[in-house]
Order: sequence, then C-alpha cells, then structure tokens
Amino acid sequence: MSQPRIGLTEWLCPGDYERVELLVDKAKALNITSLRTGIFWAEWYASEGDGWYAWLLPRLAKEFELLPCFVRTPPSLGLAPKVSSPPRLPKAYADFLDVMIDRFGHLFEFLELWNHPGNVNEWDTRMDPDWSIFAEMVGGAAYWIHERGKKVVLPALWPTDASWFELMAQRGVLTFVDAVSMHGFPSTTEFRWRGWQKEAGDVRACLQELGVSSEVWITETGYSTWRGDEQSQVSALGDAAKAPVERVYWRELFDKPANRNVADLAHLDERDFHYGLVRADGSSKLLYSRWSQFGLKSVLEPARRSTGTTAKRALITGGAGFIGTNLAERLVHEGRKVIVYDSLARPGVEQNIAWLQRAYPQDIDFVLGDICDSDSVRQAVSHADEVFHFAAQVAVTTSLMNPREDYEVNVGGTLNVLEAIRSANRSPSLLFTSTNKVYGGLTDLNVEKNRTRYQLLNPSLRAGISEARPLDFHSPYGCSKGAADQYVLDYARSYHIPAVVFRMSCIYGPHQMGTEDQGWIAHFLIRTMSGEPIMICGDGMQVRDVLFVDDLVDACLLAQANNRTLSGQAFNIGGGLGNTISLLELLKLIETMEGREPLVQMSDWRVGDQRYYVSDTRKFKAATGWAARVAARDGVSRLHQWLKESRSTQVAQASEGGYSAILTR
Repeated sequence: MSQPRIGLTEWLCPGDYERVELLVDKAKALNITSLRTGIFWAEWYASEGDGWYAWLLPRLAKEFELLPCFVRTPPSLGLAPKVSSPPRLPKAYADFLDVMIDRFGHLFEFLELWNHPGNVNEWDTRMDPDWSIFAEMVGGAAYWIHERGKKVVLPALWPTDASWFELMAQRGVLTFVDAVSMHGFPSTTEFRWRGWQKEAGDVRACLQELGVSSEVWITETGYSTWRGDEQSQVSALGDAAKAPVERVYWRELFDKPANRNVADLAHLDERDFHYGLVRADGSSKLLYSRWSQFGLKSVLEPARRSTGTTAKRALITGGAGFIGTNLAERLVHEGRKVIVYDSLARPGVEQNIAWLQRAYPQDIDFVLGDICDSDSVRQAVSHADEVFHFAAQVAVTTSLMNPREDYEVNVGGTLNVLEAIRSANRSPSLLFTSTNKVYGGLTDLNVEKNRTRYQLLNPSLRAGISEARPLDFHSPYGCSKGAADQYVLDYARSYHIPAVVFRMSCIYGPHQMGTEDQGWIAHFLIRTMSGEPIMICGDGMQVRDVLFVDDLVDACLLAQANNRTLSGQAFNIGGGLGNTISLLELLKLIETMEGREPLVQMSDWRVGDQRYYVSDTRKFKAATGWAARVAARDGVSRLHQWLKESRSTQVAQASEGGYSAILTR
C-alpha cells in the first residue's frame, strides 16, 4: 500500500483570526495541503457563528483540501443542555448539514460525522447506551449527504472495537460511508498501544468481513511532548505514516497556551496542552524543525544523508552548532570526511548545516538524529574513528525550567555516546566538552569591584581556576554537565576508552546564534545591530576569559592527536588571563564598533552565576604546547564583521528568492 496522504487536524474557535493566518503560514513550510477542522453545530447558532464560518471556510479552502468535522449539539436542541448531548430530533443534524452544503459545499468533498463518539465528553452515551440515537442521526445524515453528491467519513471508537462496526452495519449506517476514521494516541497511558499497523489492520479486516469497501483514515493522532520527549513525537509520525490507511491527519500544529480559554471542553489533562509541532511561545519542536527544513521524507525515512562511502571519519555530535560547524570546516580542509550528527533542536542551527552542505557537499555526511536515541547514536559512532561530543542542552535557565530534559540530554545522551564507543569494534577516541559551571558559583573567591569589573584578590588564583579546584555543581545544568564529565573520565579509567574532557569557558566566533541564555558575545552584538535591548543579569561587572573558536578548534585537534597520552584527564580551556573581559567592557567595545550605545536592561543575578571566572590553561599548554592566539578585541571584531557580512548575504538571498540562511536575527 502506498504512503498515506499526511494532513493536519486543527480545532479553531470563533475569533481565532490571527491563529488561522499563523496556521496557514506554518503549514506552508511543511508543504501540507490537507486540513481537518471542527465545525461546531452549537457555534453556528451563536451570535458570531454564522459570520465566523463564512470567513473561515473560504479562507482555509484557499490553502487546503478541507475535511470539516461536524460536531457538538446546540444545548437548546439536546436531550440535556450540553454540547455532548444527543439531539432530541436526530434529523436536526442532517438539516444542519444540508444548510452547510448549500452555503459551503463547493469548498469540500468529504464531511466527517462527529468526532470521537466513544468519549463521553463528545457524545454522552449515558443518554444513548445502545447507540440508537447516534445511528439514526449519522445514518440519516450520511444518506442525505450522498444525495447531495458529497462523501461521508464516519468516526470509529478509540480504542478499536469491532462490535461498533457490526452495530453500525446492522443499522445501515455503513451503506453510505466512504471512509472510516480512526483516532489513536501512542502517548496515552489509559489504553495499551499496539501500533498503527495492528490498529488500522484490525479495522480494515473487520470492514472486509462485513463486506464494506470503505477507505480507512486516521483523522486524529499525535504525540504529547508534555515530558519533553520530542524524538518520540518524530517516531510516532513515522509509525502513523506506515499504517495501512489512505490518509493521516496529525494533531496538531500548535500547543495550547496554559491560559488559553478553550471554548470546547475543559482540558484537565496536562498532556492535552503539548500535542503541537510548535510550542505555545511560537518556537519549533524537533519534528517541525526537521519537517520544515528537510521535508517529510527526512522524517519518515531513516534520516541519514550518506556520501555512499564506509570509510572511517570524524563524528561531531551537535555538529550543526557553531563550534561543530567551525570544527567540521577545519577537518574538511585537512582532508577528513565528517559526520555531522544533530537534531536541529536549537533554533538557527539548521542554517549552519545548510551552509556546510553547500560549501562541502562531498565531505559532509549529515545525520539528522537525537542524542537521546541510543540506536541512532550507535549507528553513527560505528562509522567514526574519532568522536567530538558537543551535543548538549546548553542553557542554565532552560535547565531550571526543565531539569528532566536537561538530564536526559546531557547525562543520558553522553552515556549513549560512551556505550556506543564501548561496543564499537575498535573504540574511537572521544573529546567531550564540559563547562566551567562544574566548579559552581565560586562564592569563596575574594573579589572587589574595580570600575568596570570584578577584580580577584586571591594571590594564589591570579593564574585562574585550575583543574585542582574541587567540583561543586550549581543548577541542574551544572549537575548534568558535571555528571557527564565524570562519566567520561570514568569510562576512560574503567573501560580504557581514549577520552578527554574540556571544561570550557566562554567560546565565541562565526556561525554562533547567540541567545540571552548562551553565546552572550554574539547575542550582545546581534541585539545591538538590530537595535534591540540587551538583558544583563547581575551588575555587568562579572568577568570571563573568552576564547575565539579558531583557538578552540586548535585545542580540539591537539587533544585528539594526543588522546592516548591525555586520556582520562580533564583540562580547563579558555582565553586565560590575557583574554579577560567583563560584560560592561564588552558593551563599550561594541559601542565603538557599531557607533552607537547598546540598549541595556538590568535584571537579578541567575542561579550559580559566577562573579569571576578565568581558566588556568597551563596544564593543557604543558601537555600540548597550545595557547590562545586571538586577542579578545580582535576576536570580537572578527565576529562583528562576520555578522555584518552574514546579514548582507541574507538580504541578497532573500531578494533573489534563495535560501535565507546564516543569521536568525
């Protein structure tokens, strides 16, 4: 059976004009042309119902092949005054559909008769225990729809119940049904999920036994990411797309905001708020990011874009990030083949991988995968002779909001990499990038304010923080990166994996999509260039040693080249004493480059934020001869120039209708 047509289910409420336009825009990026939406019988008789649907249906029909689902009894027509009540006169439903066909029938071919009748909040079976009213209502409507030249979609029960079809056949309903629709949600724990092959296969077999030739559709399925499991949402769509059905409608494009006044029914289950491809704040989830950037095929098929060679090569997890992009380019220039492994979960990084593939189409092998997917990680590692593990959740603020996801990515993902290396036929070497946050808030440091920065008063620490500093994890992010750091060192000791840890300070450079939470030098530049305010947490006098990405790449290559002698060790990597800068000093530097003063807003200190951190890099220098070469002022100037050129490229590409890549802001 060929792959089913994939569409969206989106329930829209009267007055959702802006949401409709956003739906159209977002769906275009996915190349979706089929939409299922609810037409609320009860709303039709409300004051704004007629005008709402007179606008909505033509607007949607311009962009989509519509499947209207007609549902919800007007309370005044029900056996009880509620929308889930059976109507007192079942024929009233067919009369309503007759009016809708007169008004809007030219906009659609199929009509779906009700939604999820097995849900007491949709159809109250306590008032219709033998389904006699429902059968009379939809049977009469189906007959009349056929008389009007339209086609009928009949909803099935969830979970699947063969006796339901037998009952509908006995009462003559299936005679006028062109498609049977199914619902099913693999993230629902109330019912055992058997997979779409089994669920849809049983429905098709039941219809065949009854002598019914109707198509089988999945009109509502999805996966709630309420626990942050976005990779499972991707897998759930892949499973649905392999089902033996003609159509699949995915629920839904948008998460529901927690404060949304849902006009239909009270959503008491937290899962109901997280079925979207796009979060309530407008940011894309993993499935939407993959689908929009690389097409549906990249989601439904194994996501490996291979160069066709099985030669060993370098693997960079999180390789679409700015460090990975710079490292991949350097490795290619040195004649290496590179596997870039990335989930594209971080906004903007899809532009980096697009740039790499355009610039080095024969040398970059891109794997679209999640670091939490152990099978995918194992497959990628099996093709590598060295691994640079950069994939991570990188923001302290995000870790505070979602510590479980932070743990699963940073600890679980790193363990996946380590286990993949351990099980490989020949263990590749590993470089893992940790963070200076493993040393905690450093509240014991004796510092004083000196004009624009904090100054360290401890004479013994003037060279910076060394690896001898005791670990002290602050914030979930510090805990997860610190735990991963220790796992890597222990695997080097326990399993003799050649592995090195970098505890990094502030890294910056080209291809960095800086945000308020991570990549603050790029973020400050981008916000100033855009005329937007910069939020500073604390007083702005906190000091960091900053390291230009080219210098970090040098260190990465040296670590891998000397991995046998360096294995099992952690090294503090940063700009060192010669490249320190405070936030206030960076703002002043940006002012001279841009010719205008950055807009600044002040906020409270963040959890675990260090007043002063400078890396003591002498241990790594003694082992390899490495030293930072790019001065802070020169590095910031080079990043500023790259951002300006990137913006010019973006504008030129947009004017030519080309790829609007490289910079997100």
